[in-house]
Amino acid sequence: MSQFAVRNGVLHAEAVALPAIAEQFGTPAYVYSRAGLEAALQEFLDVLNGHPAGQGALVCYAAKANSNLAILNLFARMGAGFDIVSGGELQRVLTAGAEPQKVVFSGVGKTAAEMKLALDAGILCFNIESPAELERLNEVAGQCVKQAPVSLRVNPNVDPKTHPYISTGLKEAKFGVAYDDALALYHRAAALPNIQVAGIDCHIGSQLLDPAPFVEALDRILPLIEQLTAEGIHIRHLDLGGGLGIKYKDDQVQPTVASYLNPLLDRLAGRGLQ
Repeated sequence: MSQFAVRNGVLHAEAVALPAIAEQFGTPAYVYSRAGLEAALQEFLDVLNGHPAGQGALVCYAAKANSNLAILNLFARMGAGFDIVSGGELQRVLTAGAEPQKVVFSGVGKTAAEMKLALDAGILCFNIESPAELERLNEVAGQCVKQAPVSLRVNPNVDPKTHPYISTGLKEAKFGVAYDDALALYHRAAALPNIQVAGIDCHIGSQLLDPAPFVEALDRILPLIEQLTAEGIHIRHLDLGGGLGIKYKDDQVQPTVASYLNPLLDRLAGRGLQ
């Protein structure tokens, strides 16, 4: 990152020498570059806004990546949404200024209390991981006299070509709904009185240096969306997860945001999805 550079033998964060920070605040100390954070989010926004299929897209920052309130507030003020995995993260992003309608609740093991908290806040969507979670959310939403907007996390059975411990999109993965089971579970969701089908979710893994598996996953998801539409279940938004990798070794190639997003946006053009 250009925001962190060695100048005259001294590592700097933007224009500030890190030894000066250590001297003033002591160590260990966590140092972030606001310019670097802004540039990273702006790159996503620029690529999306520069493509017809990216208009109206929402970039959701995963709060579990770094829940520092100043960072969350910075992204909220830039218009970002947030992906959360707990009631605590929900309270944290709201405290930092997030708009509830830009919050997606992902993750396994959501409790009834966390579901109620999110329903009361009026979040954008729940990403559902299992049939049992869908039934629990329907029950909680009924008790709250609310409709719960949902996406199902569908595993497309795609090899993300990353470390097996952070590969989450294969059919044997412990996360999400198997591709072959998704259609029936969507019909179940559509029939539940307190559930509103809103979208479809897919997350195949983390630290992907090759964007090609994202395209492969989308190519598996799109026929499912078409089948759902044909059967009267309309998908309004598509959540393709994240996982774009970081170059750690000299022989690795850093993928760009454009190389990740543009092939996906090309396939989504004209489909009316966000």
